[in-house]
Amino acid sequence: MAHVDAQFARLVLAERIVEGERVMDFGFSDKAKGYIERLTAFMDKHVLPSEGEYYRTLTTGAQPWNVPPVMQDLKDRAKAEGLWNLFMPEPEYGPGLSNAEYAPLAEITGRVPFAPEIFNCNAPDTGNMEVLAKYGSPMQKERWLKPLLDGSIRSAFCMTEPDVASSDATNMEATAIVKGDRIVLNGRKWWSTGIGHPDCRILIFMGLTDPEAPRHARHSMVLVPVDTQGVEIGRMLPVFGTLDEPYGHGEVSFTDVEVPLENVIAGPGKGFEIAQGRLGPGRIHHCMRAIGAAEHALELLCRRALTRTAFGKPLSSLGGNVDVIANARIAIEQARLLTLKAAWLMDTVGVKGAMSEISQIKVVAPAVAQSVVDAAIQIHGAAGVCDDYGLTGLFAYARALRIADGPDEVHRALIAKLELKAQAAAAGIEIGKGR
Repeated sequence: MAHVDAQFARLVLAERIVEGERVMDFGFSDKAKGYIERLTAFMDKHVLPSEGEYYRTLTTGAQPWNVPPVMQDLKDRAKAEGLWNLFMPEPEYGPGLSNAEYAPLAEITGRVPFAPEIFNCNAPDTGNMEVLAKYGSPMQKERWLKPLLDGSIRSAFCMTEPDVASSDATNMEATAIVKGDRIVLNGRKWWSTGIGHPDCRILIFMGLTDPEAPRHARHSMVLVPVDTQGVEIGRMLPVFGTLDEPYGHGEVSFTDVEVPLENVIAGPGKGFEIAQGRLGPGRIHHCMRAIGAAEHALELLCRRALTRTAFGKPLSSLGGNVDVIANARIAIEQARLLTLKAAWLMDTVGVKGAMSEISQIKVVAPAVAQSVVDAAIQIHGAAGVCDDYGLTGLFAYARALRIADGPDEVHRALIAKLELKAQAAAAGIEIGKGR
């Protein structure tokens, strides 16, 4: 527990930064501190000692992969201790933590790839639950949100398509056509994370409903039970040779899939509005988990550097390793502070007011995690590229995250657009009117 205590000791110092009339306080609330302490103790006492058993039993059973029995034991214990649905800001669904209060908890769980599920805080279920909580009808909440909150089922999100550049979501070719009191879905999706989980029961499908409508009012999000006729799950897509068991990233085809119109979330044409509301908190979660992964990699790097000797010296004294360690610490601290700022902005001015910072952290945090994990692999030598230390999985996660939820280039384009707009307004320049 000492390593995490030291990690967060730096954060509980109440640094204050004044931005206009708003004051950003880097000290955590008493409520957040309580959860940090309890979650850290739970991770150290129950989760970290269970890693070996979890991975040993992951691929044993009747299916290609199964949910290791220890997972359910850990989930039951976490729920009993009140460490459940920590990401939900609404008190009726969870502990009612703000984005800034939940951020350090996401970082703690990011140290172990399967830990978020233990606390019912894993993607894409978190985003899907947020969508249903904010936009779902009473029927949708009762039928799907309730069991998701309970953790008795899992879900998947079907948006990305193999035949178009899905970084521009308006390219989507899959359709969701209203026919009377039904809606009919057709198309192919892939990288549908969570579709391989044995407990996956519900999908959120995003498709084109009205091509003549305004650009951001053409698409709909539809709830589709996974066993609906016409839904066919194809192959699971490997990430650097691994299938990310037990969640999986699958190809899914929808052929004349019919569901009741009441399965449309918030009504036809609301897909983009929902997507924007969904992605803000999710990106905070992803980035803080990535920072947790980077912290874990740096810890492994330092342990190796201090305990391995080559050419008569510990690795920590060889070459430029001191610079590597220092640069990693600097980069992690910068990424964490920027992510906490983005979370604070979301809490104070909303997603629209934090759009630049949300995109900034989405560029920075995965890149920092990838860089630190890569350095840890290097200092472990051959041991770093096998699975013994879990570094390969962390590297794959960080690298893939630079594409998931929008590639780096899309986020940089938005950051630049918002910056130019702000600078032009400050200077009284009309954009597009330069000589």
